Amino acid sequence: MTQLLRVFLISCVLFAAMAAGAIVFVVQNQVVDFSILENYNPGKPSILLDDEGNEWARFALDKREFVALHKMPAHLIHAFIAAEDHAFFDHVGLSLKGIIRSTLINLYHRKKMQGASTITQQLVRLLFFDAKKTFTRKIKEQMYALLVERQCTKEQILEIYLNHVYFGYGIYGVHAAAKRFWNKSIQDISIDEAAVLAAVMRSPAHYSPISSLDASKRRRDHVLQWMFKLGYISEQTYKQVKEKELVIHDGITDSLAPHMKESIRIMLENIVGKEQLYRSGLVIQTTLNRATQCAAQKSFTTQITALRKNLHAKVDGALVSLDPLTGQVKALIGGYDFATSKYNRALQAHKQMGSTFKPFVYATALEQGYSFIDLEIDEPISVAQGTGVWEPRNYSRTFSGPMTLARALSYSNNIIPTKLILAIGPEKVVNMAQRCHISGPLLPYPSLSLGCVDSSAIEVAAAINIFANHGKYVEPHMIKWVKNKLGEKIYRFQEHESASMNSAVASQIVRVLMLNILRLQKVIGGKWFGGDAFGKSGTTNDSRVCWFLGATPTLTTAIYVGEDHNESLGKNVSGVKTAFPIWFNMHKQLQIPAKKFYVDPSLKEVMINWKTGRLSTNTDDPEVVSILV
Repeated sequence: MTQLLRVFLISCVLFAAMAAGAIVFVVQNQVVDFSILENYNPGKPSILLDDEGNEWARFALDKREFVALHKMPAHLIHAFIAAEDHAFFDHVGLSLKGIIRSTLINLYHRKKMQGASTITQQLVRLLFFDAKKTFTRKIKEQMYALLVERQCTKEQILEIYLNHVYFGYGIYGVHAAAKRFWNKSIQDISIDEAAVLAAVMRSPAHYSPISSLDASKRRRDHVLQWMFKLGYISEQTYKQVKEKELVIHDGITDSLAPHMKESIRIMLENIVGKEQLYRSGLVIQTTLNRATQCAAQKSFTTQITALRKNLHAKVDGALVSLDPLTGQVKALIGGYDFATSKYNRALQAHKQMGSTFKPFVYATALEQGYSFIDLEIDEPISVAQGTGVWEPRNYSRTFSGPMTLARALSYSNNIIPTKLILAIGPEKVVNMAQRCHISGPLLPYPSLSLGCVDSSAIEVAAAINIFANHGKYVEPHMIKWVKNKLGEKIYRFQEHESASMNSAVASQIVRVLMLNILRLQKVIGGKWFGGDAFGKSGTTNDSRVCWFLGATPTLTTAIYVGEDHNESLGKNVSGVKTAFPIWFNMHKQLQIPAKKFYVDPSLKEVMINWKTGRLSTNTDDPEVVSILV
């Protein structure tokens, strides 16, 4: 017996059993109780607290307003029929062809490849069942669908469905969705907007225009194509409407940390579920610090606005600030304009680290016995890599001869870290990066010394924070705990730390990177306002991504500036000129109390000429610096 015949016979048996069960169920049960619709209660919103216990945002259901079917435009109904259930007006609640087709396909592939839910089944699932997918629930859903079709007209089913269908983000019903997306009544939406609403049904998480404009547009165009094939719109209308851009005005007015709020929403939908999140009055203790977030947003927006005017119209970026000891996210910026793009660049964008990776190369060298007093020669070199030859160059396109490792790191020299990685072995640097939770991929090539590895802003912030936290890694997080309406904690983040490097190594790196702040402040004509701080800039090839990583004993921050598609920002554009001013001006607003970094007690402070490596007591010499050995 062939596999196809076996699948067909099994399908016939299953179908016969389902049909027999359906007949018995419908005969024994007369009506479905729709009183759930009469007792609709939007519930109590969940509130988000900042780290001082004050509310800064909330999650609630959008106001659900019932609209009679005859007041809805015909193209809205056609869009949903085209997207979800072509034979809606012809079947009895179940699509027999669809069930047979999907059963054959799923049995053949031995896993769920295709569904066959009608609009009636979707309504039943929405009103009477949870989202748990089981064979028993599916059978019950089909039986209920038969009863609903027996009890209600097709028009009544559509009316209930369109007024209660879920669009994600706490939005129920087409009218609430139209208000949220376009600030329109459902009666006023256009054909393309109707197709967008229908498009979301396949998966609100993937096709909502709030979070995924491009994916939503692709799905919208697919719905429009089916509307044309089914004769709901003409070919001319199809072509014209398909060319329209998808633009929304979603009514989200949150001005404080909108990308952070959205990330928390997605996380909690998975942890506690939509029902609890939007209706049960949870109290969510977040890690956000209002003053830090406000200062970050003001500085970031001011700088990106200027860069868009002077450099590149589409320049964007991200910022993440952490508490060094706990990993709590105190500020997060996922992009320049949340209303335009919900894409969270702080968490989702992976950009090449460039020179911000160099501290991890030097940390590996220190572990292998090197010292910041050691001398190396900055000179032209050729390195065999793969099947070719690689010739690293400095940003200045010049070479400076002998210098200490301290000067090489501070000035972000490219030749000396390449020599170091060749001497200690790329594999050891890969191991160091992995211990610091840089996920990679990390290829053990010499070019790794210059940061040929992609990472997100939050990952980079957590990695560089290891130096500020005496060699210990702490996981970044945005939620401390969640309480239900009874005051019981139903979620708590478990903070933990792990040693990534020796404390003495971390202290030595910090001391050298502290020299950068005093030098870089001259670039923007500012003056550092007290207390310890360290920083490291980074710029990738062709100035595609510009970084600045900065830390004080109370705040570690990672910032990148770049275009989403990695276009060049122009010639001679660097992290010092683009990202560093964001960090500097943010801290100027905060006026953080002056504190000092921890210094490992096994180290001693020495004064050296960082060109020659010789000890010196001449503090008037600009080449004499303080380092730890």
